[in-house]
Amino acid sequence: MEKISCMIVEDEPLAAEILQDYISQIPFLELNCLCNDALFALEKLQTYNIDLLFLDIHLPRLRGLDFLRTIKSPPKVIITTAYREYAIDGYELNVVDYLLKPISFSRFLTAVNKVKERAQSDPLAILQKQSLSPERAHLLINVNKKRIKVFFDDILYIESKKEYINIVTADRSFLTKFQLTEIEQQLDKRFFLRIHRSFIVAREKINAFSASEVEISGQTIPIGRSYKELVLSVLDQQVR
Repeated sequence: MEKISCMIVEDEPLAAEILQDYISQIPFLELNCLCNDALFALEKLQTYNIDLLFLDIHLPRLRGLDFLRTIKSPPKVIITTAYREYAIDGYELNVVDYLLKPISFSRFLTAVNKVKERAQSDPLAILQKQSLSPERAHLLINVNKKRIKVFFDDILYIESKKEYINIVTADRSFLTKFQLTEIEQQLDKRFFLRIHRSFIVAREKINAFSASEVEISGQTIPIGRSYKELVLSVLDQQVR
């Protein structure tokens, strides 16, 4: 079975961390995106092919259920909240399950198994997955009032420029308004590595490294002191 791609929309760091941990323990789930508000999530739904949404109700700027009503063809949804009173609204919006915080792992497992069973028995979803060829994973970013598609496998490294980031590929770079911590949440840690408070690099694009820097396509990038131990451990394993 293909993995079920997930998005967490949650503004409480501890609650988000618990969901991340639970997802990591389920073999058929894969976390693709973590958002701390609904407007950010709305943008990311245009970038990622999401099968399952873990959605908090009380979110800044736009509440979870109002956000859900704006989506024409929403993915499967599991509500995660501390409030019982919205259960009827949730089920009217055809959510798969309604989890009350604090969420136990056993209750979480019951909910995601419902999603798995529906995915395996939905003939339309099966037909669509068979007929559609997978698209290369990419970001959609705003550059000079244009929406630009940047493929993840083209990225060499990303540099923080105060409230902007510079995404560098082999043949060009893209300066866009984004925080490095925000973009880090969207990147697959199997392929990207934070090596400095100002730099994230594509692991497979690293040509050489030392205790203080990495080299990518002739560009030398420093390894931050606080990142050094983790970075060198990851890179040492990578070259074995």
